[in-house]
Amino acid sequence: QVQLVESGGGLVQPGGSLRLSCVASGSDFSNYAMGWYRQGPGKQRDMVAIIRNGGTVNYADSVKGRFTISRDNAKNTVYLQMNSLKVEDTAVYYCAGWRTVTYWGQGTQVTVSS
Repeated sequence: QVQLVESGGGLVQPGGSLRLSCVASGSDFSNYAMGWYRQGPGKQRDMVAIIRNGGTVNYADSVKGRFTISRDNAKNTVYLQMNSLKVEDTAVYYCAGWRTVTYWGQGTQVTVSS
């Protein structure tokens, strides 16, 4: 069983930045692929960014060049640096980790508004 705990969400103005963190329990973190997903009001949950255990990353087209996913295996933590935030980035952001089973965090709210 893996538990994921997100933090770092909040209210930010358009053009601002936030960094989300997700800490995972367990001792096998380095072997998990990790990702950030988001779900806006009335929308489905979509992939934002993924980082695999070998370091390969993928981004949704809507965040390329603005968001950066990274991981620190020594700290069992995955990060999402979000720059140049837009109103349409407003959503609940979820951390996910998977190997054979997918685990989800509880989500953290990001609101971009002036």
